[in-house]
Amino acid sequence: MGKSLIQQARGKGGPTYRAKSFAYAGDAKMRSEPAKLVKGRVTDIIKCPGHTAPLIEVKYEDGINCLMPAPEFIKIGDEVQTGPGGEVNPGNTLKLKEIPEGTPVFNIESQPGDGGKFCRTGGSAARILAKTESYATIQLPSKKERTFNLNCRACIGIIAGAGRLEKPMLKAGVQHFRKRMTNKRWPNPSAAAQNAVDHPYGNKRTSRKAKNKSVGHFAPPGRKVGKLWPRRTGRKK
Repeated sequence: MGKSLIQQARGKGGPTYRAKSFAYAGDAKMRSEPAKLVKGRVTDIIKCPGHTAPLIEVKYEDGINCLMPAPEFIKIGDEVQTGPGGEVNPGNTLKLKEIPEGTPVFNIESQPGDGGKFCRTGGSAARILAKTESYATIQLPSKKERTFNLNCRACIGIIAGAGRLEKPMLKAGVQHFRKRMTNKRWPNPSAAAQNAVDHPYGNKRTSRKAKNKSVGHFAPPGRKVGKLWPRRTGRKK
């Protein structure tokens, strides 16, 4: 009889495998693109358990409020801009075609108008390498290069929250609740160390660490490892 793995149960709506998104501050993304340059004011800086970087609450002069990942060195009361013709200053939102090459950016849109999908982790930043007539080549924090539409928007600067990995967890409970908030599976034990209800290889018999099965006689060369097939089976005649 088959069993559902924990990896398969996650995301199916059960409370055990659901992120506590009701405790999040909100959806952190850029506001809709205005037709002209709009200025805003940072009204608050908050910490959301669902994000590794702090968030800023921005109130624009046209009455729209939004939550965005905070750039480094920003403070309450600072002015940010969005729209065509904005200045290339940290915290401002511009299209890639308006940002000079070599500028560090974060919260980059994958498609124009989606609010930002790439480079949103605390302390990270991407860099614009080159631009063509329709695409911009950006080096992501993983050093991988990717092309984006020039009409995609990005935030100028380096996202705040650098150095968070340098702080020790000190105890397992801190890591437990941090992973629980974002629906990350932790700890991640081996298959044989799990219970029988959680994995086909799981059991509590110490003499049988896992379902050790021999490799088939006609298995390809790459799979003929470990316990090989028996020379013969069945009762001798």
